[in-house]
Amino acid sequence: MYQATAEQLEAAQHARMKIRQGYDLPTAGMAAGLTQVNMISLPQSWAWDFLLYAQRNPQSCPVLEVIEQGQIHSRLGSGIDIRTDFPKYRIWQDGECTDEITDATEVWDQHPDLVTFLIGCSFSFETALIDAGIEIRHIQDQRNVPMYLTNIPCQSAGRISGNLVVSMRPIAASRVSDAVQITAKVPQVHGAPVHIGAPHLIGIQDIFKPDFGDAPRILEDEIPVFWACGVTPQAAVMNSKIPFAISHAPGHMLITDIPDREWMK
Repeated sequence: MYQATAEQLEAAQHARMKIRQGYDLPTAGMAAGLTQVNMISLPQSWAWDFLLYAQRNPQSCPVLEVIEQGQIHSRLGSGIDIRTDFPKYRIWQDGECTDEITDATEVWDQHPDLVTFLIGCSFSFETALIDAGIEIRHIQDQRNVPMYLTNIPCQSAGRISGNLVVSMRPIAASRVSDAVQITAKVPQVHGAPVHIGAPHLIGIQDIFKPDFGDAPRILEDEIPVFWACGVTPQAAVMNSKIPFAISHAPGHMLITDIPDREWMK
């Protein structure tokens, strides 16, 4: 197992403290080289269905940790508190997002039966792409990554079903092959793209109007490249009308102490 350097651990701790103190913006590019994760917390009575859903859809829902009912700390970093260490949370009731907050402590205390799944995030392969000389446009523009609900169905499990959500990065045509090869090495943070070009083929009618995140800037020589996204569980919450859930807000991740290269195959 790769160990984070002292400098990386300090950066992770600093980022989490900054978030606890009120930082509420997307986390792409923060604490470069460290793994970021998505989150979905569900009542214990729904946890088995979701675990099965994740196992059947490993590219969109690669589970890195399951935090048991009522627990709030993660083994992915020192002192992590999942109630405070994401910049924004979404509260879901009967499949509807009813609130967006920056501290979920009070809500968590009201729901002691929650089981939490921490899911790999594509932000964790962006440092490798940047190191290879591939520009990550949303980091360059200091915006949130664009994310889209597709027409690609995930495999259902029990009471849970829904379609795949993807994140998109415009990649220069000459570097698409490189981007595929680099990201294919990290299946636990979504791995290789699920689609390249032709967004209408996966149900995206207007690439400049994402369902989540910010509108992209795409240059003339670039091709839209789509990766499976950890917002897919939120689409399942909506589609399955799960009675209660807490998730991260899209693009607002937990920064861990685990180096990105830990997931390299």
